[in-house]
Amino acid sequence: MASEPSPSRVAAEDTGTAQQPSAKTTERTYPIISRREIEALISEGRHIIIVDQYVLKVDPWVKYHPGGDKAIQHMIGRDATDEVNGLHSPEARAQMNRYRVGRIQGRWKNFLPPIQGGKFRARGEGGEEWEEESPEIRASEETGFGSSSIASQAASVDSESSRTPSPAPSPVFDGDATLESNQLRARTNGRSKSGVSRSDSFTSISSVEDEKASAKGVKDGPKDGMAHLDTLTRQEIRLDLDKYPPLDEKTQDTVIRKYRALNERIKAEGLYDCNYFAYAIEGFRYTLLFCGMLLFLRWGWYVPSAFCLGAFWHQLVFTAHDAGHMGITHHFHVDSVIGIIIADFVGGLSLGWWKRNHNVHHIITNSPEHDPDIEHLPFFAISHRFFTNLRSTYYDRVMEYDIFAKFFVSLQHYLYYIVMMFARLNLYRLSWEYLLKGQAPKHGPAWWHRHLELAGQVFFWYWFGYGIMYKSIDGNLNRFVFFMISHAVTSPLHVQITLSHFAMSTSDLGPHESFPQRMLRTTMDVDCPEWLDFFHGGLQFQAIHHLYPRIPRHNLRKTQRLVQEFCNDVGIPYALYGFVEGNKHVIGRLADVARQAAILKKCQQTIVDNSIGHSHAH
Repeated sequence: MASEPSPSRVAAEDTGTAQQPSAKTTERTYPIISRREIEALISEGRHIIIVDQYVLKVDPWVKYHPGGDKAIQHMIGRDATDEVNGLHSPEARAQMNRYRVGRIQGRWKNFLPPIQGGKFRARGEGGEEWEEESPEIRASEETGFGSSSIASQAASVDSESSRTPSPAPSPVFDGDATLESNQLRARTNGRSKSGVSRSDSFTSISSVEDEKASAKGVKDGPKDGMAHLDTLTRQEIRLDLDKYPPLDEKTQDTVIRKYRALNERIKAEGLYDCNYFAYAIEGFRYTLLFCGMLLFLRWGWYVPSAFCLGAFWHQLVFTAHDAGHMGITHHFHVDSVIGIIIADFVGGLSLGWWKRNHNVHHIITNSPEHDPDIEHLPFFAISHRFFTNLRSTYYDRVMEYDIFAKFFVSLQHYLYYIVMMFARLNLYRLSWEYLLKGQAPKHGPAWWHRHLELAGQVFFWYWFGYGIMYKSIDGNLNRFVFFMISHAVTSPLHVQITLSHFAMSTSDLGPHESFPQRMLRTTMDVDCPEWLDFFHGGLQFQAIHHLYPRIPRHNLRKTQRLVQEFCNDVGIPYALYGFVEGNKHVIGRLADVARQAAILKKCQQTIVDNSIGHSHAH
């Protein structure tokens, strides 16, 4: 019996990119490139990705890419078909054809990209192909105190990112029996088609287990204080391996094939078509809030005026997010201009910075070393891996777990909402850093976006900083109150952004996990009544959005049913919480990590005390 074709080959045929004879023209014929040749090219610093069975050498495009260079670097040596199709318009995908240099035969087995620590043999170099240790082996092996110690990780941090898996609770689900009747709830009972039991509880390590691990570590005399955390890491990787479909080729190919079939169904049902009437309603809401701000400001009612401005910014961000994903007109420049007007001119935030950051987040979601959306030291750590001075590949710097980080992390579950009240200030900093440090594309189709954004920043600080804060408000105290309230009111947005990921898995299951499975493993949705969708702005459907980023947000609720059917079909749990329940899990995750930090500190102090005792004895 003939073997089943790989998803990459099927995608090439379905999208019309496979080589087919034409009556009018003959499509260019590309040579077959071997895996060994591709490995050698990558070892020479080439940017090689696989899309629809074609080998693309995208070196000339890296500096032009509107989404930044980091997103491309995370796809080197991988089959990037799903990531490329999810994040790019059909026109952009067609333009990528110019970078084709060859084809592959059969199913492609992903390399680990160099930016993530992958190693590649040079041309002519012998030896076995380097391959990352499988998560199954990492979850089962006994880790010695010195093998993955904090000392050894710190020593290697300057050369490459640590590859030690992180302690990552698997998806959490509402256990309330009253919610089980909801058809869109996470499938938490019974067994999957593969026979793997699905847990219906929040799979984190309890404080009791933490204390037991700490006591055992102190008693046994750990050499580095990380031994018990290594144990937790292995336990949580095993939980992920039990909770989700196996990582073998056949299973992952099935997930990919059905994910792509669902995409075609979504297209057929018109869910990629934008609902412009919904944006008319949005525009009416924005106008009311902005006019309310001006009216209250004229009356000298600074507190309600500041509240209206904050609510205006909060709501406006959702449309900027849509534009950044080309989810409004689906035209790159039109949506980019809409997004820049909203983000830069009206909100003081850089759309270009957001794109560069957000594309990486969508590709390598919830990776402590690589995803900038969870790299928030010194204020937050959602994994014990941040205790090891990890190097951020996005920011290209070491995230120091210093005295300030130790202080804030120990209290992070208490400070979470307070910090969120002022998170917008950090976005100003990141926006200016992006625009002034030359991180924006200087060439290519987006070369002029930076100049428009700089004009937008000047305009924003003129109308807000000078026109509102200085000219329209009397007294420095009133100005301070207005500024703080207007920014604090935007805090629900930052809670909504972190809510979808902070409580989800941060474990690394390797390069062979499919794109849709990783997205569903690291992202959760928030359940809310339909009338409240305006408040969440589509961010309550983050799991669906991560699967299909270009679906307009007003169609995400309609897509939810289809995604749930897909999850049931392939055996991937669909994480769905109520807003309050989701917040509880986020706070619980932060508290767990704070507790682990306290245990680490206790172990390290015990080591110091013991070493002092030994020195006195001698």
